[in-house]
Amino acid sequence: QAQLVESGGTLVQPGGSLRLSCVASGSIFSRWLGAWYRQAPGQERERVAHINFDETANYTASVNGRFVISTTNASALYLQMNSLKHEDTRVYYCHAISTSLWGPGTQVTVSS
Repeated sequence: QAQLVESGGTLVQPGGSLRLSCVASGSIFSRWLGAWYRQAPGQERERVAHINFDETANYTASVNGRFVISTTNASALYLQMNSLKHEDTRVYYCHAISTSLWGPGTQVTVSS
């Protein structure tokens, strides 16, 4: 059973940086596009970024220029988050697009 597990979420001050990691049990991201989503309580889960097989990436407008998605060895996905804002406080999820594979999530809290 393929799995995704996120890590790296924590409390960070506004303006700070974090790097989220997602480790896959196998080379999942060689077959499926990798994406990061986030969700706040009572809100819908939104896609933050996804990376294409040619390593180009797409970002939602609110994080464009601040976040960078990357992948390594097709079995790990990363999200570098810079210039963090209060509104970035969410649970962040790793996902293999077009599959049912989701990680359990990692909490990012931006607060002073």
